Amino acid sequence: MSDEFENLIGVHSRFDKKINVRDLHVGMYVTKLDRDWLETPFLIQGLEVESAKDIEELAQYCEHVWVHNTEMPFAKEGALLDNKPSRRRTAKLFAVATPVEEEHAIARKLTVDTYKFISSLFDDIRLGRSVEEKKVRKIVRKNAESVIRNPDALSWMTRMRDEDRYTAEHSMHVCILALVFGRALGLPEEQLNNLGLCGLLHDVGKIRIPDEILNKPGKLSDKEMAVMKAHSAHGRKLLAASPNMYEGAIDVAFCHHERPDGKGYPQGLQDSEISLFSKMIAIVDAYDAMTCDRVYAKARPTTEALRILYECRGTQFDEKLVLAFIQTIGLYPPGSVVELRNGCVGLVVATNDRSRHLPKVLIMRDEEQQACKNRTVDLSLTLTGELSTHYHIKSVHSDGYCGIYLRECFEKGLLLHL
Repeated sequence: MSDEFENLIGVHSRFDKKINVRDLHVGMYVTKLDRDWLETPFLIQGLEVESAKDIEELAQYCEHVWVHNTEMPFAKEGALLDNKPSRRRTAKLFAVATPVEEEHAIARKLTVDTYKFISSLFDDIRLGRSVEEKKVRKIVRKNAESVIRNPDALSWMTRMRDEDRYTAEHSMHVCILALVFGRALGLPEEQLNNLGLCGLLHDVGKIRIPDEILNKPGKLSDKEMAVMKAHSAHGRKLLAASPNMYEGAIDVAFCHHERPDGKGYPQGLQDSEISLFSKMIAIVDAYDAMTCDRVYAKARPTTEALRILYECRGTQFDEKLVLAFIQTIGLYPPGSVVELRNGCVGLVVATNDRSRHLPKVLIMRDEEQQACKNRTVDLSLTLTGELSTHYHIKSVHSDGYCGIYLRECFEKGLLLHL
């Protein structure tokens, strides 16, 4: 991985300094806690101390933290600042340009158009036609533009699932989540579009896998698994035969199941031999697969999927990229059905960049979990005392909990009037 992208991701180093949390002051940058980030609401995102409230919140969970040691000689030259996570960089490159409810109006139509495009694309490939890169780029560009304006709208749409449309929906979701991931890392717009193209086409080789294997509800035999693994080679062949295809997409189709520990397929590549985009798509691919119903497995909660990615960092997935992805998605991504401490139930509709564990929630069930008039609540107001901490999130539930279905909310246009 290049130094450029290591700087974008941001990790703590041997030059960081351990201090008591009460010795923090405004302007310091926290890179590490005295406990697992996943045991706190801060997740794995790092934290620039901007107020006394930040210190008080950290003190609730930690006794000691690690901060960038500004006494190091090169700190004065700004070298350490380059290692901060991309949240600050992204704010400069791609500021949120539209409110989430406004972007939802665009995202609703865009996801329908994208799904239809992918379904038609796959049908054309089955008929022996090659992939027209210009047409794929056009739909990817529209998704990238939406993500750049406001990533929460399309992120929300990836939470809607239909088991019967898995292959096309999965390709669309991986494209969108890859764009959200790349935006958070501060990728330039051209590279963001390239990454989205890789995401949309990463599993194109599965078109060549028999349905009885692709949709088998039970465990695959060794022979069947070998056939399934061949989708990587099929994908490379299909895309390589397409005129003017972006080489990165060909590489990702072939290598998105490679692993840093060398135990992946089809080539068993080592960490340094795997491209950045292949590493990124591997993470996004696994996350989306884990969080949706498939014929052989029920969907896992987003929190469990993120924990699995975290546990597999450095072996199955690139460690730094996993941490960056978890930082990007947050504990409660848009579209999550959540229950609050006071018993209310609703949908996460937007994230808060500074406090990702305190998103905006569309409350649809009252304290008795009965249907109520919908209202949007910004949970970050609990930090200022404007809202009771009883509105903190207690748990995450599956789609359909308390009669709240994402697709039904989408079809009713509830997110257009937050």
